[in-house]
Amino acid sequence: MKFLVISSSSEIENEAQIITSLFEAGLDHFHLRKHKLSTKKTKDLLKAIPAHFHDRIVLHSHHNLARKFNLKGIHLTKSHLKKRFKTWLTIKLIQLKNPEIVITTSFSNIGQLFEKEHRYQYNYVFLSPIFDSLNSKFQGGFTEHSLKSAILKTSFNVVARGGVDINAIEKSNEIGFAGIAFYSCIWKKKDPVVAFNNLVERFQELKIPIE
Repeated sequence: MKFLVISSSSEIENEAQIITSLFEAGLDHFHLRKHKLSTKKTKDLLKAIPAHFHDRIVLHSHHNLARKFNLKGIHLTKSHLKKRFKTWLTIKLIQLKNPEIVITTSFSNIGQLFEKEHRYQYNYVFLSPIFDSLNSKFQGGFTEHSLKSAILKTSFNVVARGGVDINAIEKSNEIGFAGIAFYSCIWKKKDPVVAFNNLVERFQELKIPIE
């Protein structure tokens, strides 16, 4: 199962150092999601992270930076998908440098997993919000049966996002998700690295392999 961390949406103190520490602790999939950050500040943040970790980063905005840095991939938002030609051209230019670039996106309902036409081949997709952040119960619109059935039938690798914490790992695995994207349970903790290590330990306790 993929273990993903989504960045804090706002700037935080010593952020590059914390992200680097997460990579050093074993994180392989990091989504840099900061839509309000300028291109320059995003570039500066990437520069502050050791280059040998860049191939673990998926960028949510300022996609052209993927041509300057050896990044893992880019994430397409609704805004990107609306700008069809610009996004298509950006991807083609990135692929000239890195043909293996990972492309991801987000879905908010099960029906999107079965739409016949998707412009891009996604390596995996986020489905959210899956859990209620307070008690890890399913959000309205999702049931365990519908999720299991959809994941079994869809061609997408589906990653659970929204309300996922240490208590949601076992259930997410049982349902069949290809991965889990952690956010609040990392960045709302006093020490994000300790929070990350606690999550890893829970995966190990449950004997769930981390990709």
